[in-house]
Amino acid sequence: MKTGIVILNWNGKDMLRRYLPVLVKCSRQDDAQIIVADNCSTDGSVEMMQSEFPDIRLIRLDRNYGFAKGYNMALKQVECEYYILLNSDVKVTPDWLLPLVSYMDVHPGIAACQPKLLDLKDPEYFEYAGGAGGYMDKWGYMYCRGRVFDTIEKDEGQYDSIQDVFWATGACLMIRSADYWAAGGLDDRFFAHQEEIDLCWRLRSRNRRIVCIPESVVYHVGGATLNKSNPYKTFLNFRNNLLMLYKNLPENELAKVMRVRFWLDGLAALVFILKFHLGDAKAVFRARREFRRLKPEFLDSRKENIEESSLADIPERADFSLLWRYHVKRCRTWSDL
Repeated sequence: MKTGIVILNWNGKDMLRRYLPVLVKCSRQDDAQIIVADNCSTDGSVEMMQSEFPDIRLIRLDRNYGFAKGYNMALKQVECEYYILLNSDVKVTPDWLLPLVSYMDVHPGIAACQPKLLDLKDPEYFEYAGGAGGYMDKWGYMYCRGRVFDTIEKDEGQYDSIQDVFWATGACLMIRSADYWAAGGLDDRFFAHQEEIDLCWRLRSRNRRIVCIPESVVYHVGGATLNKSNPYKTFLNFRNNLLMLYKNLPENELAKVMRVRFWLDGLAALVFILKFHLGDAKAVFRARREFRRLKPEFLDSRKENIEESSLADIPERADFSLLWRYHVKRCRTWSDL
């Protein structure tokens, strides 16, 4: 098979039942295969797949390995030119696959891409997790075409051009299998959250391009497996962001960025306290403690990434502070930035 569409499922039986038939209907190509990899669900997902979707290939993992390791283990069992990592809560549209495959076929310098991601609950708007492609500021804060912090734009065709991006969303990520493994795959030490950004950073530093192809459109429920305000999600996002920065930042930036992030993370915790989100505030401090504990384990990965890097200045990594432009200069959209 040329393309393997792989859904990593954990207790997503209802989502699979709802959106898998749409995926099957909209992905009828001789060279594409749909695979569900189950992360040891306890909600009857496996039994449902076996009874309702017997023709869909099912990979059963023996426990919940998280997003990163779960995908690594599943993809080792999939032989194809392209992988598509697809969330179970994504609703695809007719002909969504063709623009992605066609573009990758004729652009060998592209390692990975994503479609335009819209909000299934409010279809006129971009979806938080990926919009029309992701970027990062100088201090490690993420934003997208269509979403800056919690300001989400209405899709009016303003980002319908194919655009180089810094990262493509893990909700629907197409990547060459050769590039996936050459860069080491997803870092399973992250467990979940920001591991696809870390992978895209490694690819970009090796001068492999990432793009958004808005001709392909999918709709994402978002927050279906872990609510956006969940303190555990806050912990994972802060910890993994620090680990990612440590792994990938050039030597001449590392110390300064980490010093600034110490104070910015403290400020974030204070904001959580003032909003009475005490669980989230504790999660920030816990994330920083865990980062310090894990940091020695990532030293070899950092050395490897620096040695393999061939692109010192990545154009899609902004040289400004997103916090300053958003909160002080009142820039609310990607175009304003």
